[in-house]
Amino acid sequence: MGSMEGLSRTVIHFLLLFCIVCKCLASDLEANQKATLKIDASPKLARKIPDTLLGVFFEEMGRGGAGGLWAELVSNRGFEAGGPNTPSNIEPWLIIGNESSIFVETDRTSCFSRNIVALRMEVLCNNCPAGGVGIYNPGFWGMNIEDGKTYNLVMYVKSAETVPLTVSLTSSDGSQNLASVAIMVAGKSKWIKVEQKIVAKGTNRTSRLQITSKKKGVLWFDQVSLMPADTYKGHGFRDELVSMLLDLKPQFLRFPGGCFVQGGWLRNAFRWRESIGPWEERPGHFGDCWNYWTDDGLGYFEFLQLSEDLGAAPIWVFNSGLSYNDEVDTAAIAPFVKDVLDSLEFARGSANSSWGSVRAAMGHPEPFPVKYAAIGNEDCGKKFYNGNYLKFYNAIREAYPDIQLISNCDGSSGPLDHPADLYDFHVYADAKTLFSMKNTFDKTSRSGPKAFVSEYAVWKTDAGRGTLLASLAEAAFLTGLEKNSDVVEMACHAPLFVNDDIEKKWNPDVIVFNTWQHYGTPSYWMQVLFRESSGAIVHPTTISSSSSGNSSLAASAITWQDSDNSSFLRVKIINFESVAVQITISTTGLQASIDVLRSTATVLTSSNVMDENSFSNQDKVSPVKSQLFDAGAHMQVTLAPHSFTSFDLALAPSKLVTLAGRVNKY
Repeated sequence: MGSMEGLSRTVIHFLLLFCIVCKCLASDLEANQKATLKIDASPKLARKIPDTLLGVFFEEMGRGGAGGLWAELVSNRGFEAGGPNTPSNIEPWLIIGNESSIFVETDRTSCFSRNIVALRMEVLCNNCPAGGVGIYNPGFWGMNIEDGKTYNLVMYVKSAETVPLTVSLTSSDGSQNLASVAIMVAGKSKWIKVEQKIVAKGTNRTSRLQITSKKKGVLWFDQVSLMPADTYKGHGFRDELVSMLLDLKPQFLRFPGGCFVQGGWLRNAFRWRESIGPWEERPGHFGDCWNYWTDDGLGYFEFLQLSEDLGAAPIWVFNSGLSYNDEVDTAAIAPFVKDVLDSLEFARGSANSSWGSVRAAMGHPEPFPVKYAAIGNEDCGKKFYNGNYLKFYNAIREAYPDIQLISNCDGSSGPLDHPADLYDFHVYADAKTLFSMKNTFDKTSRSGPKAFVSEYAVWKTDAGRGTLLASLAEAAFLTGLEKNSDVVEMACHAPLFVNDDIEKKWNPDVIVFNTWQHYGTPSYWMQVLFRESSGAIVHPTTISSSSSGNSSLAASAITWQDSDNSSFLRVKIINFESVAVQITISTTGLQASIDVLRSTATVLTSSNVMDENSFSNQDKVSPVKSQLFDAGAHMQVTLAPHSFTSFDLALAPSKLVTLAGRVNKY
């Protein structure tokens, strides 16, 4: 976005917000509807929202992990993506040279027993071209190489004779050299591990890694990795994408799927055992739900590590012996149950336990606090789900009685026919439908397991590639979850990440990225405005409107504290209507006065309800914050058409209010 365009956008947002908070009824905000929002902030009706209410859900789809959050730059680093049979496809690796100068094929000579395919390269030329011949890897639609940054190269290589190699980072056509290192391969016909730091002397967003030689002979390569040295906490995650997650303040991380857990066929389902241990030894697998290969560098251990880095509770979703196309009979499910118990020991066992020692060897001697586990994903109704579920449930309950177990069956409208601590609730709908679902849990039984709304989103036509319209409907739905948080324990949007370079299998996603850029969709910014809801205090609200009913408005009110222990009454209002609405906000029972000078209003809106963000205009639909000039127990404001407005009314620290054993300074 150009500087003048950005300045214009900011000015427009500010003027719009100024009109809203100052009760300005300009011609473009002429309010032909009136409404009243009543908030009862008395302590006796207040209720604490679960600390776990809002989190994030990661699934390996849309290249969200391989080629995204996981910072590995080499695609198909172990040459396994073409399958175990050789010769095989080595895509996206390509050859530098021609058939008279080089011959490349895969064979089964790797030094790693779990991924046996390696690449054999025979240099045929005696007088090779000046730059040599060899192979190159373009990464995931190009590697983002930046001037002055350090990249860690690791690769395994062998040769019968001593061979000099050159490893380079170049532009996509090889014409621009960003960095080169010379490597001498000792000719002993034994695999050696090469580790080299490469410092870039130039920037190119679509670079490639190339390995070349000028000497006639035969070499083998395997497990070629290139990672930026500046990943988040050194744990392999792309720093700027983790920062986007941290800004959401997620209370939990649900992983690794989703359909990725199930697989189209069980043979292609995610297997936690194959995704742990040294990265070089992981076989990787083809995710047949989303149709691409992943080397599983982002594996079970890394998901647990990411949860810890985010300060989020890990929610392990495991396969229940079911895929889309095949199922394991309950009579034969015992090995799958043992496998899951082993996975929990890996996460929670002491460093001296069988699987805990494997975790400790990976650099994390302390257990990970896994206290939630979902038995399958969207498997309810399948032939063997109930039988398999009970086998998993009983075994885990006996071994780990504190783990909260999650059923795939919806219990929002009736009791489950099996025991559970929580149940999954998934909803993908058009905007109008999801907006209307803000009252979904009003009539849910207050006894029995609680809901985990583990996937929700507006999709298809209304969603576009992430529209304002979608975010408004989702915000309204979340106000309903806040109000019903006595029966809704957790909620997360889906999907989370998408690489903009791929053909998208699903729209929209919360965070869009390419090799070097990223932005949040309106749904991302909507979630930012809800990030303080977890653990806050929710208050009853009532809306009345001059229009037919109050179907175009949704609202909620919470009190929360910032990092300085300052308290705020946050009033969130969604105007789903195409006209402005003049609303009077009336608050009773408030145990503190409002400090106008510290009170603010934040508005998420745009000139067109179908507006989206993009790399060229990343902030087209994003929150704009301004100081409130009129705040108190009675406020009259004008809500812009199709808008989400969040008022933070600062509470003067004049009194103490006790709620359910918790003391809040108001």
